[in-house]
Amino acid sequence: MAVSLDGFIAGPKGEYDWITQDPSFDFAAFFRNFDTLLMGRRTFELVQKSGKTMPGMQTVVFSRTLAPSDKGGVTVTANVKETLTALKTKPGKDIWLFGGGELFRSLLDARLVDTIEIAVMPILLSQGIPVLPAGDRSPLLKLCSSSVLPNEIVRLTYAVRQGKNLSRKLK
Repeated sequence: MAVSLDGFIAGPKGEYDWITQDPSFDFAAFFRNFDTLLMGRRTFELVQKSGKTMPGMQTVVFSRTLAPSDKGGVTVTANVKETLTALKTKPGKDIWLFGGGELFRSLLDARLVDTIEIAVMPILLSQGIPVLPAGDRSPLLKLCSSSVLPNEIVRLTYAVRQGKNLSRKLK
């Protein structure tokens, strides 16, 4: 997930125009690691407005306000823990949390996150939507890798030191 140096994933009005892309990062190769995409309702609505899709990926939207459904490769549900636990026991590629700080918090609190991949943008927003709303203290993290891209984005990958030994990983 992209985050400002001061810990925000979006500006105060949900804006993300400050997130820059680095041409050296191979998004096609990155996407091949996943077959399931998770997002919260607000992220889903932004994706719908943009018209962008993630072909070949099952999309699961967690929402307490949208009606449950399972249409066109998109599943809408309110059952975070049950749904993700079931997904992680099925065979497949890794599962990608595409967006949603509140969803990230609920998955972390439920001890369902295996890996945290952060792209720290070289910007200070001073306000906005935090990467992680208040909640339980997380378990210790183990730094697995770090790199600096040519446009000064810092990529960090951490393993979460806990969790269940299920076949699929949530990143």
